[in-house]
Amino acid sequence: MTGTFLPKILEQKAKEVAQMEREDLGDLRQAVPFYDYLKSHSQQIQVIAEVKKASPSLGDINLDVDLLAQVKTYQAAGAAMISVLTDEHFFKGNIDYLRQISSQVSIPTLAKDFIIDEKQIIRARNAGATVILLIVAALSQERLQELYQYATDLGLEVLVETHNAKELARAHALGAKIIGVNNRNLVTFKTDLQTSLDLATHFREEPVYISESAIQSGQDVAKLAPYFDGILVGTALMTAENPAQKIKELRIDKG
Repeated sequence: MTGTFLPKILEQKAKEVAQMEREDLGDLRQAVPFYDYLKSHSQQIQVIAEVKKASPSLGDINLDVDLLAQVKTYQAAGAAMISVLTDEHFFKGNIDYLRQISSQVSIPTLAKDFIIDEKQIIRARNAGATVILLIVAALSQERLQELYQYATDLGLEVLVETHNAKELARAHALGAKIIGVNNRNLVTFKTDLQTSLDLATHFREEPVYISESAIQSGQDVAKLAPYFDGILVGTALMTAENPAQKIKELRIDKG
């Protein structure tokens, strides 16, 4: 799949969405707004802790994990949000994982998927998500704007994911308040923390910024801490013998 990762996923996602029923809108789960939490806890790098059983690049990561035990550990260790993979085809996730996890934690939950349609946003909200992911590379600016507005009108927050300076400019043009920088190149699928460091020179004051992917250690976080408000970590936590200890290692003081 190397070199065609994103197009292949979007092709599959379009098929799924075509068959997906539009759910009736349920209640919005209540949690502390993620943006506000990051702004008021800016002295420390905050951790978005991800549950991820597998990925296209790594294959199976941790298929036997007890998801509910894992996320309760994350929350108790001070994670600011739980990221839940809901893509079944490539990441062995499930919308039911989001539903179960959201019912067991009080902190925000992020629906991590390749969202291209309003039906997916409703489904994620009904499953307990308080934040959704929109990937700039996967959407035209017009469609990005439509989905962003739709989600925020439904009371959801949006993590807008970027990979390069052009995409970051699009996120800023959107008025995004929570912006992610993914250190994984979606074409080559290689990771490089330098992506985050390079884009940090373009950051603005109002948004909060999250560095995603390729973060393994406190040393990695120390490089990012002067510029970022939070980090999204999946593989390092899913493979850690002691996830709680790993979160404590990663939640470093920004000073």
